[in-house]
Amino acid sequence: MFITFEGGEGTGKSTQIKLLADRLIAQGRAVILTREPGGTKQAEALRSLLVSGDTDRWSAESEALLNYAARDSHLHQVIRPALTAGSTVLCDRFMDSTRAYQGYAGACTFHLLDELERSIVGDTRPTLTFVFDLDPVIGLARAKSRGDGAEDRFERKGLAFHQRLRNGFLEIAQADPQRCRVIDASQDMTAVAAAIWGHLNG
Repeated sequence: MFITFEGGEGTGKSTQIKLLADRLIAQGRAVILTREPGGTKQAEALRSLLVSGDTDRWSAESEALLNYAARDSHLHQVIRPALTAGSTVLCDRFMDSTRAYQGYAGACTFHLLDELERSIVGDTRPTLTFVFDLDPVIGLARAKSRGDGAEDRFERKGLAFHQRLRNGFLEIAQADPQRCRVIDASQDMTAVAAAIWGHLNG
């Protein structure tokens, strides 16, 4: 099973994906916990180019290409081998983040994103995607309080960007209801974890 966690900044994805991994491991499941951009040495190098530096460092199209270069490495070296071995793969961000950040929020052409998704992701699509929904004002405040500023390039893109981002994630979820489950990320940590577990076993 391939499960992805998606959403804007400060929505609590990283906390919840670790909680789910621990719960599945406790049940005896083989679990691979990974993230994007990243997951391999090559992809982590590309991550540093994307998440740091000036906000106008890259165009949305350049960001999409860098994300997909990282994703290609991640798929070949980590995700596909793990799925073939029968492991459950939990990934903090995947293809929907590129569509939301670079497409809906950044105005990259959806034609380019469609072609990249078709050629790089192909049939390796998530079984289930949790979309964490939260008012970006709250999310950005959470992200600022927890971070050291080292990976805050997207956080600094401004509230209007993050409002478009939130709307984009919700549109993605609405367009693919069989795969996507929207999680109210304004709830406390225990309630969010319970909602995720309920969807997973529902």
